[in-house]
Order: sequence, then structure tokens, then C-alpha cells
Amino acid sequence: MGRWIALSLLLIIAGAVVSVWRGWLDVPAQWNPWAPLDVKAVPNWLTGFKLMRLRTDPELCAQALSRSDLRVTPQADSPDAKCPLIGAVRVQGGEVALSSSFLASCPLAVAYAMFERHTLQPAAQALYGQPVARVDHLGSFACRNVYNRESGALSRHASADALDIAGVRLADGRSVSVLRDWPKHNQDAQFLRQVRDGACEVFSVVLSPDYNAAHRNHFHVDVGRWSVCR
Repeated sequence: MGRWIALSLLLIIAGAVVSVWRGWLDVPAQWNPWAPLDVKAVPNWLTGFKLMRLRTDPELCAQALSRSDLRVTPQADSPDAKCPLIGAVRVQGGEVALSSSFLASCPLAVAYAMFERHTLQPAAQALYGQPVARVDHLGSFACRNVYNRESGALSRHASADALDIAGVRLADGRSVSVLRDWPKHNQDAQFLRQVRDGACEVFSVVLSPDYNAAHRNHFHVDVGRWSVCR
């Protein structure tokens, strides 16, 4: 009896999934896995799947990015370069300024837009009662191997899929630095840990000083195919 109940439930679930996919069953966009990603919608358990789809669908990614508040400039493709870039954009900032513009793949730009809106600003408002005015970073695109090794796998930076975030400046001019403030036991350290944990909702990989000494002064965030949050 239990086996038949389980099979019936599986058939019902499968039928519902197919119905949503085919458009026979109307559900709100945030609960429809195949609805376009809304950057401004609060992330839920389907957000990771929707972000993953952007990696293989440039048009869908461009659509999501266009609905964000980021100011971006499309970059010329460089398919014949040692580290080719296709569909990359230069992110110039949004509601939050940047220490400098950075190159990003479309999926990275979308994930950053969501990070800024749903992680960074809520954490700052909750702990400081004010917004972040600027994000300080150490760069994104770099045609190199992991850890600058002479051989081995290319870094996610080599495809503009990664960004290294060093800290932020609050609206009142106060700065919070990963290098300086992560080791402390105060409000700034709490803020940085909230930001690190929240970033894991939209980036595939988030590496902090807890990961290793190479990340003592920044958060490495990327949109690769692996999933690591530490």
C-alpha cells in the first residue's frame, strides 16, 4: 500500500511540473521555475535554478540584467583571445557606487545586482541603520590560472565570472574592511559575516577569510558550476 501511495504522489508531482512547464497550470512567476528571473523579487528556493539557467541562455540573462538597477556597458566580444570573453559587460555601478568599474559576464552581473539589493543593503540597514554607499573591490577579470599558478585550471576570473570584494563604505563615510574587520568580534565583523552568508544565496561560490589565507583581505564570489560557501 505504501509503495502505491508513494508512486501516486510522484505521478501527481510529475504531472504538476509538466503542467507548469507547458503553461497549462498558471502559478505566480516567483514559484514558476521557467518564468524569467526577476532580479528585484525576494530570493526563494527556486532562485538558484533560475540563476543557473542564465549561464546557458544569453537572451534570458540579458533580459534579467535589463530589469536591474545596474548601469552596464556591453563590451566587444574577444573570441580569439587567450581568455575569450563573450557577452561581457562593464559594470559601472547602480544605487551603490563602486571603487571602480569592473568587467563581468552577464550571469555575474545579474548575481551582483541581486547581492547588492537583497544582501548588502538589508544587512547595512539592519546593523547600522544606513545604506552602503560604495563597494570596494580588487577586480574581476584576470586571464590567469587559479592562485596564479604556472599550470592548472583557469581561474573563474579568467572568464569574468568572479569578483573580489574587499569592503564597503557606508553613507556616513565609515569604512568596513574584510582585512581589518573580519578578525574582530564587533558590529563590523557581524556585518561582514551576514554579507558573506547572504551572498551564498545568489553566488555559486563565496570564499572568505575562513576558507584560507589567500582570502584574508576579500570575499571571492563567482558564478561557476561548483557550490562552495565558506
